[in-house]
Amino acid sequence: MNIGKLITISAAVLSLTTAQANAESVKVGIGTESYPPFAVPNAKGEYSGWEIDITNAICDQAKLDCEIVATAWDGIIPSLVAGKIDVIAASLSITEERAKVIDFSDKYYQSGANLAVATGSDIVPTAESLSGKKIGVQSGSIHQSYALKHFKTAQIKEYQTQDEANQDLFSGRIDATLADAIVLDEFLQTPEGGVCCSSAGLVASDEDILGKGIGFALRKGNDELRGKLNVAIEEIRANGTYDKITQGYFNFNIYGE
Repeated sequence: MNIGKLITISAAVLSLTTAQANAESVKVGIGTESYPPFAVPNAKGEYSGWEIDITNAICDQAKLDCEIVATAWDGIIPSLVAGKIDVIAASLSITEERAKVIDFSDKYYQSGANLAVATGSDIVPTAESLSGKKIGVQSGSIHQSYALKHFKTAQIKEYQTQDEANQDLFSGRIDATLADAIVLDEFLQTPEGGVCCSSAGLVASDEDILGKGIGFALRKGNDELRGKLNVAIEEIRANGTYDKITQGYFNFNIYGE
């Protein structure tokens, strides 16, 4: 190999090493529980799914050195505020209530809130229909807040994970469960979900609770990192990366309008 080519290769390696060393290190918190198709752990505790792929693509686009950190859902916002993680990528809805404590990036997807019931049930997603019924919701979720506000005469049962609520619906211990429409659709397509349960439809919109889409959460005042994420979200949507990843999981527009 001639000396000129060797110098060129060495310079390229040095440049790449320097860029990697200078990349901002960011700890990205995700929920510990399985949340298909967004984040699903394997036997080694490694996570895969649409939200993991999109997060990694955004980190690459923004030239951020991101580390995925699994964090219990009920402690994920306190962990962010305390500086244990820098960003939350866990299907967190952008709401005014949360925005009092944390900041959000622009949305990276949007979904409605769906009510699942036992197959053959005549329950519909209204306060009158759900009066006296047992509704399962994930603790600390926007769906819990929605149920407490709109279904006041129902019996609200809290679960640490949505999967636990799904299992109780399957077993007949609750009459319905309210959750993200995409997540519930994933459950309803499983062998047990398809046999036991069906969708009763989306609940009425309440933007104050259900939010304006799903965004990355950051600590208050971290405007530089938020700006990088916003630019990267826009860029991967423009360059086709977002659609390429999404088509591997969904056959519809998950971003919304």
